[in-house]
Amino acid sequence: MSLLVVGLSHRSAPVSVLERAALTVDAQSKLLHDTVAAEPAAEAAVLATCNRIELYADVDKFHAGVAELSTLLARHSGVSLEELTPYLYVHYEDRAVHHLFSVACGLDSMVVGEGQILGQIKDALARAQDLHTAGRLLNDLFQQALRVGKRAHSETGIDRAGQSLVTFGLEQLAGREPVEAWAKGRRALVIGAGSMSSLAAATLARSGVDEVVIANRTLERAERLARILAEGGTGVRARAVRMDAVAAELTRADVAVSCTGATGLVLTGADVAAAVSGRTGAPAVTLPGQTGTPAAAGDADRACADDTCLVTPGDGTGNPDGTDGTDGTDGPDSGPHIGDAHAYEQHGALVDNSPSVGGGAAARTATAVARAQVAAPARTVALALLDLAMPRDVDAAVHRVEGVRLVDIESLAEASADAPMAADVDAVRTIVSDEVAAFGAAQRAAHITPTVVALRTMAADVVSGEIARLDGRLPELGDKERAEITQTVRRVVDKLLHAPTVRVKQLASEPGGAGYADALRTLFDLDPETVAAVSRADHLRDAPGAQAGQQDQHHQNDDPKRGRA
Repeated sequence: MSLLVVGLSHRSAPVSVLERAALTVDAQSKLLHDTVAAEPAAEAAVLATCNRIELYADVDKFHAGVAELSTLLARHSGVSLEELTPYLYVHYEDRAVHHLFSVACGLDSMVVGEGQILGQIKDALARAQDLHTAGRLLNDLFQQALRVGKRAHSETGIDRAGQSLVTFGLEQLAGREPVEAWAKGRRALVIGAGSMSSLAAATLARSGVDEVVIANRTLERAERLARILAEGGTGVRARAVRMDAVAAELTRADVAVSCTGATGLVLTGADVAAAVSGRTGAPAVTLPGQTGTPAAAGDADRACADDTCLVTPGDGTGNPDGTDGTDGTDGPDSGPHIGDAHAYEQHGALVDNSPSVGGGAAARTATAVARAQVAAPARTVALALLDLAMPRDVDAAVHRVEGVRLVDIESLAEASADAPMAADVDAVRTIVSDEVAAFGAAQRAAHITPTVVALRTMAADVVSGEIARLDGRLPELGDKERAEITQTVRRVVDKLLHAPTVRVKQLASEPGGAGYADALRTLFDLDPETVAAVSRADHLRDAPGAQAGQQDQHHQNDDPKRGRA
């Protein structure tokens, strides 16, 4: 079996395609079940964020695996295979490992060096484990990816190469001003109370806004977040409102951040135009065909699933050893518990030390300039909007509303192309290369271990048989003599097997060493079923809950088409 990843990201596909292909939590679960039920795949995991949708699987056939995984992605995303195919990328075996490790380190993120992707990887693994679609390969791979990402952030200055998408987005809104100077005294509206919205609210509070209003479908969650902000020591006033109060609050706000899981627009062009007119007293640009109220408030408390949507309390960089729980209503994309003030304290430190990317995008075509307003505005801005949702929460037509400045995922993608790269990126790339080599060697060595164990088991059986035969021929042999003979024979066998088994493990860990296990089985005429039995026993022993007597989990692992949790 071999590792295969098929996916698309902000590097391979336009935002419009990513937006349409976004997977809900239910769709991710169905995709995982269908993948492990497919012929080429034995285990599967999905990494789905605002900026990427990737399906990882352990497959036995490359071409069949690519075809099956591509078809499944198209089916569950709702985008036709013909339309999706030009934007898909494929990585296999070591290249697939290298890709995930690079993603974990923030090298493949929209803002290079951000650390919150680690929380998304941790959630992807947890989801696959809960659904029993993650087997040994994907468990080892994702756990190692978390360790590699943590190592990159602790051993290098990769954090200086970028920051969280929230901070980056606010910097684009601030233009050439420092965020703290731009935000001081402003009134902020945050739509949603999920992990990304919580991160935005904490960042705004740290930046010096006067007031933060949290709007959410579930008022209790908004109230909890408002309470944490008010008690956070920043002096910010914080309060919670229901989603139906967004229109009124928008007329008071200077800056609004939205990141929900809504399937439709939360703010239409008409909503924003009306809010600006109500705030300034001057007529706003009318947008034909733009009517209605927030369309998908019912989903507005689910967190945005972006590379930077998760703040994990622990070390502020998605420490896999931390505790990034959920409260049961935010879905698996959730970040810290709303009540975890320590997480926001740590994020505040990250914001305080974050370098300013500033500047904005270079001169572009007239259409791009209208869409990516990242430089300091030449006009008075009554309302600044930051849309971090995928699919988008704010109508792109808002770019044409006079007095409004909108920065969305598409704008950030363009702006991030001009962001400076830190020298530490090279150090992280070296770490990734070293870790990929080590992971490959460990996997190849692990592949031959059942064969070596089966060989030693066979040798032990031969020794036992010969000692039993000796007992039959020399029944008068004393216990002391018999024990000495038995020990001598075992030492002889162990010494004969020691060098070959050690050497074969070394050879198997090298590139191209997969064939040594087959050679060993052939040379010693080992029963394939014996080797398989060793693998199954090892598989069950490593499964969580095995020692607690969870026999139902054992039955899942006995199925060759199911992964272990």
